[in-house]
Amino acid sequence: MTMISRWFVTASTARCVSLVASRKSIGSAAFSSVAKSASSSLTAFVPFSSTSSFSSSLAPLPLHTAHASQHQHRPVQHQHQQQRSRWTKAKKKRVARFDRNQELQEKGIPLPNPPYYFPIDTPVVNAVSMQERLAESSKHDESASISLKAKQQAQEAVLLHHMTDADAVLKLKMSDRVRKLFDLHNGSQREVVQVQKQQGMQLFQMRQGDTGSSAVQVVALTTRIQQLQTHFSTHKKDKHSKRGMDALYVRRRKLLDYMERKDFENYRKVVKTLGLVR
Repeated sequence: MTMISRWFVTASTARCVSLVASRKSIGSAAFSSVAKSASSSLTAFVPFSSTSSFSSSLAPLPLHTAHASQHQHRPVQHQHQQQRSRWTKAKKKRVARFDRNQELQEKGIPLPNPPYYFPIDTPVVNAVSMQERLAESSKHDESASISLKAKQQAQEAVLLHHMTDADAVLKLKMSDRVRKLFDLHNGSQREVVQVQKQQGMQLFQMRQGDTGSSAVQVVALTTRIQQLQTHFSTHKKDKHSKRGMDALYVRRRKLLDYMERKDFENYRKVVKTLGLVR
């Protein structure tokens, strides 16, 4: 172990050093007397080479060196990750509500009713029996079916290339054999779906050329959904198209919710005609 030498200065020596800075203020005579007393208290260096002498010499060490030695032997505290609390906002509200109800029960105060609470004894205004409602709904269904049948009979038979029977007979003057060639049975699936979509939209049009009303949009979305369903029967792993079909379901549901709020009669007619489950 290397030889370590230290000079230990007592309180009188420190006072002497502080007086040296102000030598001019106290005078030479006073300064010489203080220096003599300080020189007598000055100790020589203490050499030590063993752990026992080092431990015995720790006592007169200054305050800052003692703290430094303690800091060296102090174990390092690792910073642990903060644990998450399970005391969530919902749990706080639930506990606060429970405590509030307990206080009300102790005081004998009845508990408050939950929101949108209606007591059992509330009288029903304009109550209608189930039989009357069923009879009324059946009347509406019959009138809707009659009007739809009339519109279907008024529609002309559509041929390929956007032609009708009137165009084939009057304008083009086709024979029966040529007309059979332009029948939809000889068309592709895309042409058949397009014609079915147009005929379904014509049944619920509010005016000629209407393509933006809610009922017409629901019919258009339903035909597209049915087309995708037939596609998935053969292509079961087509996940991208399935995501698009889910979006079509959402659009149709929103339109039907809007119709249920604003135009309930037309909503019933669309749901019954298309066979939708609501």
